[in-house]
Amino acid sequence: MVTMMNMPLERPAVPFFSSGPCAKRPGWNLINLKTESLGRSHRSKIGKSRLALAIDLTREVLQVPADYRIGIVPGSDTGAVEMALWTMLGPKPVEMLAWESFGEGWVTDVVKQLKLNDVIVKKAAYGELPDLTAVNTKNHDVVFAWNGTTSGVRVPNADWIAADREGLTICDATSAAFAQKLDFSKLDVVTFSWQKALGGEGAHGVLILSPRAVERLENYIPAWPLPKIFRMTKGGKLIEGIFKGETINTPSMLTVEDYIDALEWAKSIGGLEALIAKSERNAAVINEWVAKTPWIANLAKDPKTASNTSVCLSIQDAEVVAKGEEAVAQVAKGIASLLDKEGVAYDIGAYRDAPSGLRIWCGATVEASDLDALTPWLDWAFQQEKAKLA
Repeated sequence: MVTMMNMPLERPAVPFFSSGPCAKRPGWNLINLKTESLGRSHRSKIGKSRLALAIDLTREVLQVPADYRIGIVPGSDTGAVEMALWTMLGPKPVEMLAWESFGEGWVTDVVKQLKLNDVIVKKAAYGELPDLTAVNTKNHDVVFAWNGTTSGVRVPNADWIAADREGLTICDATSAAFAQKLDFSKLDVVTFSWQKALGGEGAHGVLILSPRAVERLENYIPAWPLPKIFRMTKGGKLIEGIFKGETINTPSMLTVEDYIDALEWAKSIGGLEALIAKSERNAAVINEWVAKTPWIANLAKDPKTASNTSVCLSIQDAEVVAKGEEAVAQVAKGIASLLDKEGVAYDIGAYRDAPSGLRIWCGATVEASDLDALTPWLDWAFQQEKAKLA
């Protein structure tokens, strides 16, 4: 007979563990946001100056090379990725790498929407990576996610990408930026949304272009029509204003101010290195708990490729697994629902297209002390939900 745990006494001070939008930075308060740009045109002097500041701080904190362009674009990370796919793909064969739902989405866009003919799709199951050494980064364009937000698996580095490549590398880095070291020398297009690792508000994406990506834009005209919000060139030249704060469409200046606040906080704690170290410490809290807890496992099969941000977990309890996938799903959803009801952890269920389980954000805006306080609650909630199966 299993002895049931008592409900834990200590609760996370901040129970926000969503993988997007993510927890606000520690100490965040609405009154800290500057409001002079609100109610003004984004094309006014103050509007453009604040957008330009957001770009400059992005370059500084993320350590983006000086000759790379950074633009604020519509449609969150999805919008940024789509801009790259629709404007740059076509001249070369394309290799699409997918090991989770968002990568699968980019495959659908390229194969079924753009309908490119020369496409190679390399897939892997949730929790694994495709064979990166088999990717022809020398001659082909390559599209991939640095960190699989819905699978908790990341590429370990960029060593597999050819330094003398002729094609472009298009990298969806939305749950990696500000938490993992991106090798910009190997990346031509990098996208993210600031509602992830810095806990900003949604709606806007960031598009970072290497000189090689700019060259592609200026020398290649796609065979298909482009919506206005995708157009980055005019008369065969890059529209430089996009990368100086002159956005394609109207941005939310309140959201921009929130992003600036997050970037200034990131600088105050030590910049990119501090953000990465904090994320690694946070993930270690969960991983150390998993290592000593038999009912749960990391969805990532190889610890070397396990995410330090979107940590995805699967239920491994033999008695629950023996009852089938529906039982596993019931327990996983029950844990998420119970802890939400208790005000202990919000939004920790697995992504809707991912295997049933839990997903706990461990980026730098989360505190390790809150993750420490969370783990006993996970054990308690598991016992409660497993008991319901009987």
